[in-house]
Amino acid sequence: MKLDQAKQEFLQLWGTLGSQWGINRTMAQIHALLLIAPESLSAEDVMAELAISRGNANMNLRELMNWNLVYKELKMGERREYFRAEKDIWEVAKRVIQERRRREIQPVKESLKDLVDLDRPKESDESKEFVKVVGDIGKLVNKLDNTADLALKADQNWFFNKLIQIMK
Repeated sequence: MKLDQAKQEFLQLWGTLGSQWGINRTMAQIHALLLIAPESLSAEDVMAELAISRGNANMNLRELMNWNLVYKELKMGERREYFRAEKDIWEVAKRVIQERRRREIQPVKESLKDLVDLDRPKESDESKEFVKVVGDIGKLVNKLDNTADLALKADQNWFFNKLIQIMK
């Protein structure tokens, strides 16, 4: 397989994976392009490579920077902004976990906590079932949160640190 073909297939693959993880395909493809780029790319480079509009490129680059997956760079004598991706895949995974946790798990935890604290003048079967189901969902979300926390702290744990080194 030639490099150009492999590169296009990787961009498609990463785009598909990204859309399955809950981010849009273009954002994932921009991230993939920056991951494999040997040097920082400008928004114009991204637009040309992926055949996307300036607005689409800028919006997705900004969102990638919000996720701390992409950094802006300035080059001496250049007016253009350049972008590079975090290349350490374990660090990328941790940042994605942090962002998904912040955007998805934490709000659900807060909402579920509020739902269980409802006013129940009498313990009806309906209120008992409601509290039980919401409580079970809350337990699952807490386990997911604890698992995310464990993954984020894996570098600090000697066992997981060794396991990560083996996987790298």
